[in-house]
Amino acid sequence: MSTEVDAVVVGTGPNGMAAAVTLARAGLSVQVFEAQPTIGGGARTLDLGLAPGITHDICSAVHPLAISSPFFVDFDLRARGMELTTPDISYAQPLDGKPAALAFHDLAETVDHLGAAGPEWHRFFAPLLERVDDAIWLSLGDKRSVPETLRDVPGVANVVKFGLRLLSQASPSWNIPLSHESTQSLFTGVAAHAIGGLPAMGTAATATMLSTVAHAAGWPSPIGGSQAIIDHLVADLEAHGGTVTADARIEHVSDMPAARAYLLDTSALGAAQIFSGLLPTHVDRALRGFRQGNAAAKVDFVLNGPVPWADPNVNRAGTIHVGGTRAQMAAAEADVMNGRMPEHPVCLVSDPTIFDPTREVNGLRPLWTYCHVPFDCPLDPAEYIIRQMERFAPGFRDTIVAYNSIPASEMAGHNQNYIGGDIATGVVSFYRMMARPRTSWDNYSLGVPGAYLCSAATPPAPGVHGMNGWFAARRALKNRFGISEAPGLSPQA
Repeated sequence: MSTEVDAVVVGTGPNGMAAAVTLARAGLSVQVFEAQPTIGGGARTLDLGLAPGITHDICSAVHPLAISSPFFVDFDLRARGMELTTPDISYAQPLDGKPAALAFHDLAETVDHLGAAGPEWHRFFAPLLERVDDAIWLSLGDKRSVPETLRDVPGVANVVKFGLRLLSQASPSWNIPLSHESTQSLFTGVAAHAIGGLPAMGTAATATMLSTVAHAAGWPSPIGGSQAIIDHLVADLEAHGGTVTADARIEHVSDMPAARAYLLDTSALGAAQIFSGLLPTHVDRALRGFRQGNAAAKVDFVLNGPVPWADPNVNRAGTIHVGGTRAQMAAAEADVMNGRMPEHPVCLVSDPTIFDPTREVNGLRPLWTYCHVPFDCPLDPAEYIIRQMERFAPGFRDTIVAYNSIPASEMAGHNQNYIGGDIATGVVSFYRMMARPRTSWDNYSLGVPGAYLCSAATPPAPGVHGMNGWFAARRALKNRFGISEAPGLSPQA
């Protein structure tokens, strides 16, 4: 390829598209390449051929940060016409032989539902809800700049509140502030999103932020599926002169047009391979040595009706964490950390038809599930997930019409970043949230002028929030093009 452009972006996941939109809105010519035949990376919705008209979110399904992250707040998907549904119950935790623990969008309703456990849930989250943006900026900052929240005294005070709660849930004394089984399991189910040790700083930080957001903006899902997020990003990119080319695998920088900036929404290893022979030795070594985290294995089901949860209230939740009590989930995650397949793995489940009737076709509906497994595990996850579902939803097996199962070892087949099933694109620990993917003041720079990494392998962390791409693009604008003020992202800008 010889045509010169200002910037090339590799990868059409939320971070790649966030970077591309930011660059194009600054007036640059931008070309985006995607290895897969379909665009979207971790936010794609596809017809897997399991049943006529049934589509599946093959990576992420529920998007707490698609309306709460600073990037998407500015981009404003709703103002662009994207429909989202926010359930009254953000997430649920089924329990053996007992009513499920429920986290309602409304904090007061959650406290009332939890009964005797309600006051401790209120003490934990009510102070954080006074200034929700503080928790978001602290969690989703670039870990180098002074967060917005630290720029006034109330913000500093709220950071202290956030930090104390995070620390309480990252230590062996985590059962003191949350002493009831219902509150413990609710919090731990969210912590398990990070696929790591329980308790630990990385998982506790994830749970504290996401649980706070659940009682603020809620945990919404796009009508029609996750692809809608990407479609709106692509539309904005093209409106500002950018282009996207699918089914175009980039193996080396020589496969791309000449450009003044290259931004890679790839794994750390993928970036090292694309710039092979050009990176400083210490950067190449760090990228190739960035440790992968443990994994998720995915099963997409087609059902002939709703999941028959023992507690019917679970079917009102947008996300269901299936793993039982805090102790049971911690034991399952410990098995994963030690390279063993747990007999009862932690599973995440979402039935989009509950809140988006358009997903049901001819009486059939999709069910989104994955379970946590060791890195690169080759085992078929289907039976493990079905057994866990049967545990809390007797008769689930009878509702299954078809399913598509992807072991962790095959997850990279539809997303190159998911090496060995690591959907976080690198281990998520407190240290690796700061030094991601290497110890450097600028985690986005690849050590080659104009070359940047903008994926979930950089700060702040994984998630559909666009912040990694936004931060990398702003650095490219300043350092390569002399544009120090980031462009506005709103539809009116």
